[in-house]
Amino acid sequence: MIRVGVCGATGRMGAEACRAVEADPGTELVAAIGSAGSVEEFAGARAGVVVDFTVAEAVRANAPRLAEAGIHAVIGTSGLTPHDTDALREAFVRSHCIVAPNFAVGAVLMARFAALAAPYFDTAEVIELHHDRKVDAPSGTALTTAEAMAEASEDWAPDPTLNEAVPGVRGGRGPGGIPIHSVRLKGLVAHQEVLLGGPGETLTIRHDSIDRSAFMPGMLLAAKRVVALEPGVTVGLGEVLGI
Repeated sequence: MIRVGVCGATGRMGAEACRAVEADPGTELVAAIGSAGSVEEFAGARAGVVVDFTVAEAVRANAPRLAEAGIHAVIGTSGLTPHDTDALREAFVRSHCIVAPNFAVGAVLMARFAALAAPYFDTAEVIELHHDRKVDAPSGTALTTAEAMAEASEDWAPDPTLNEAVPGVRGGRGPGGIPIHSVRLKGLVAHQEVLLGGPGETLTIRHDSIDRSAFMPGMLLAAKRVVALEPGVTVGLGEVLGI
């Protein structure tokens, strides 16, 4: 039985995580805190793993204290920078930390499929669509996908656009110069399309999370497997899934 704490428990994702941990026979929810709580509660409750669904600023404050206490962390917060990841690597010398931009297994597979397809096409764009309460753009999943595609292929055709009637209409430039477009709309949860094009053909890879329960199997898998990992940091769920 893995003793799990949840940070950000009063938010929508945090509340869903609490329910998932309580329902799983292999995990026990021993502490759950919101914005008014203290991470010291997790040490007092002897939590082995803390799942964090807060905001980037909170992670920057809380994660080092979890690391100092020797508690494993599973972080699903968006908006973290490469500098934040470096700081986590410096902090987690007694326990392990998994940072995942997306816990949906299908989303991880989508990024993997896009990387596999990248060498066979010379144009590509990423469109990510999220609910209207998401404050950062683009999503971590979109950036991770573009990074994987850029690592798989450096041969991308230049953008033919010469004039933008509306500045920025062609989207932002992600890794490898791949355009990324962000949509924020009421009614959405988390969605992404990867469009790849070549002579006479296109390939569309799409993933839709239509309910926050989609993130829970991946979160639980990470919480169960992180306890067996050596001290350090793992970025992404791919390694946990073995892909």
